[in-house]
Parts: sequence; C-alpha cells; structure tokens
Amino acid sequence: MGREIKFMETVLRDGHQSLAATRMATEQMLPIVEKLDQAGYYGLEVWGGATFDAALRYLHEDPWERLRQIRQRVHHTKLYMLLRGQNLLGYRNYADDFVKLFVQKSVENGIDVIRIFDALNDPRNLKVAIETTKKYGGEAQAAISYTTSAVHNNQYFLQLAKQYADLGADSIAIKDMAGILTPGNAYELVSMIKDAVDLPLQVHTHATSGIATMTYLKAVEAGADIIDTAISPFAGGTSQPATESMAVSLKSLGYGVGLDLDTLNEIADYFEPIRAEFLDKGILKPKILEIAPKSLSYQVPGGMLSNLLSQLTEQHQADKFEAVLKEVPKVRQDLGYPPLVTPLSQMVGTQAVMNVLTQERYKLVPKEIQEYVHGFYGRPPAPIDSGVQHKIIGDDPVITQRPADRLKPELPEIRKAAQAFADSEEDVLSFGLFPQSAKPFLMKRKDPFYDIPVQEVTVTTDF
Repeated sequence: MGREIKFMETVLRDGHQSLAATRMATEQMLPIVEKLDQAGYYGLEVWGGATFDAALRYLHEDPWERLRQIRQRVHHTKLYMLLRGQNLLGYRNYADDFVKLFVQKSVENGIDVIRIFDALNDPRNLKVAIETTKKYGGEAQAAISYTTSAVHNNQYFLQLAKQYADLGADSIAIKDMAGILTPGNAYELVSMIKDAVDLPLQVHTHATSGIATMTYLKAVEAGADIIDTAISPFAGGTSQPATESMAVSLKSLGYGVGLDLDTLNEIADYFEPIRAEFLDKGILKPKILEIAPKSLSYQVPGGMLSNLLSQLTEQHQADKFEAVLKEVPKVRQDLGYPPLVTPLSQMVGTQAVMNVLTQERYKLVPKEIQEYVHGFYGRPPAPIDSGVQHKIIGDDPVITQRPADRLKPELPEIRKAAQAFADSEEDVLSFGLFPQSAKPFLMKRKDPFYDIPVQEVTVTTDF
C-alpha cells in the first residue's frame, strides 16, 4: 500500500472511438486540453487508432494539426498514440521507408509515447517501429494483444514480453481489446511479467464484459504501474472503466493516484453535453453501453459485436447474429487463433458472416483472408488448419520471411502521386495511408471550391 498508480486518460482517443465512432472533433477537444494537463494524469491518449482516418474522412480535419494543437497546450503530461506496428494506422503492411517517416513525424509533431502492437503478436512486425521511435527520441511501448485460445496462455505472453524487451521496448502494455482478461489471470500475468522484465507495465482493458474494474484492481495488486481509464461521460460499455471511480477506489485502498478529483469533476462536466449530443444524433448508441458477458465466451470485442450486427442488419439477416457469433471462434481456430484486434477482427468477422450466409464454410473468401493464409500479415500464433488452408489457397507457397521484407520502398511513388496537392511530408503520409479521403481533403484545402465527395457515415470501432 502507498505505491503510486499512474493513470492514462483515453477520452481523446479510445474513449470516443469505442463509444462514438471516433467522431469527436478537434474543436470539441481543445477547450478542455489544458484542464486535462492539470489533472495529474501520467498520460493522455490523443492520437492513432482510428482517429486519423476519421478526422480526414468524416470530420474533414487534418489529424496532424490536431496533434500540434494539443501539443501546444500540454506541458506536464505525456501524449500517447496507438500504432499497429507495420500496419501503422491502416490495414496493410507498409514498406519500411514509409513506416520510418511516419514514426519520425509522429514524434516530431508531439507524440511522447507510441504504443506499438501487432494483430498477430509477431515481434517482426514491431521491430522497425520500435527502433525508429527510439531513434527520434520517443518512448516505444510494446503492447501484447491479449487473447485466450488453445495456444495463448500466460507463459506465451511472458515469452512475448521478454522478446519485446529484447527489441528495445521502453515499457510493456497488456492490451486487452475485448475486455476478457479476468481478475485472477490479470494478477498472475502481471506478476509473471513484473518478476521477469524490468520495465514499466501498463494495463489496458475494456468494460465490455463487466469485469474491468476488478481486473484493474488485481493488476494493480500484482504490480502494474499504469492503468488506462476514461472520464465518466465516455466510460463504460465498450470503453474503459471510469477514471473518477478507479481513482477513488484505489485511493480508498491506500494507493497514491496523483489525480485531483475536483479537476476530474470539472472535466466530466465538460464532456457531459458532448456525450448528450452524440446520443441525440445517434452516434453514441445506448446498446454499446450495455454489459456483454457473452464476450467472455466468444472473445469478441464490443465494437466487433456492433459491426457484425450492423453488417447483418444491412443485409436483412439480423436473425443470423447468434449463428455468426458461434461461427467466429470456429473461424479463429481454423486460422491459427489470431487475436481479434484490427485488422484481424474485421477479417475473421467478415469470414464468419460469409460462412453463415452462404451456408457453406469458405465458399466465399475475402482477399484479405487469402493474403493472411499466404503469410502476408505475419506468423499465425498456431498452424492454420491444413484443410482450410488448401481450400483457400490450394498449393500456393506460404511466405516465412518478415512480411515487410517483400515490400519495395514506396515513398518515392507516393510523393510523386501527391505532388499536386501535398505541401508537406505530413500531407504525403496522410495520402499514403488513406488516399481516398486524404486527397479530397488536401485538394479542398488548396481550392476552397473543390467539392469533397460525400462519405457514407458508418460506425466502425477499432481497438
């Protein structure tokens, strides 16, 4: 008792991404940023994940300018971002030259800590991002994508933490995107990592299944240094536990929390009307605030649950929802137990939907699943079912090298394609990541009379 527990606030990234489809605009964030900086947080998660794409596609904002504006106002608190390793913020592997420039510019524009994860927990996909983060003065946090399966156990994750430490990680995170890390397992896993790896350990979970506050308590008791929480208006459901509640609970148990509760209340008061606005507009749907204990059985992240239901509803097949949920773990087993985190969660979910709707497993297979089976995303945690593999790619060879090693440098071609509308390296990176949304945005910035194509408003949740 008496040990200080640090808090990272997620409201400016995962909080509104998980509950409100990443629709919080920069102008809604900036008035409260200085207050957030004064509250005593160790870190603020402000960038990465789906925020970059959503800013360009739906909010018609420059995500780089958002970062710069926040950085100007934050002087005491570390700024975090979430990065998908070699996928960066997109859904494919990018060449090393692109990854290096993106990481460099992220640090130069204000990010202190880059949380780097890979959907397959393949260390090869984190290597370049970790090295580049450190080269340019940022802190590289390597994140374990937590899941459970026949091959995923605490010994597996311990070995992974050791590998990440060997890669040069400055800290380790346990990233429980589905909210399935149980209190007992959290205590055991945190204890094992803290005993074996001499690095700060941060724990991230979601309140989806209803056990997150207990999981945090046991993680703290086992030695976790930092926990991720969201201010109460954007907490709960598929987001994180509430900051205020966790702070009061830990303080009552004798831990130091470093947070000023009066300031937290002011912050909560600021975000209440924004939450109300999102509810009124149907952006924040009450259903995703519900506790979903089934996620403990299906191991499906809350955002994935809502996306699957949305896909089926659009096809007038909502009655197949339960069948799809039962198919998801079967597909996952067939494909070598990939963790259900972006982009694998979307890929596995889509395959499960196709299997159910066609009433024949793997009759239709998306291009992304074919590429995954070919090894283009990395090494699966377990071997892919041989029969399923043959049905999807026949006798085609499976690559065994680091996936990015097969990619040629791509920056020269992207720079050439963007030269008519890109004014900076940051613009080039935006275009390289999301050409369909970045190009219209950048064209509009140059020519106010340019008509940006209308974007379909869809609710997507990325963890």
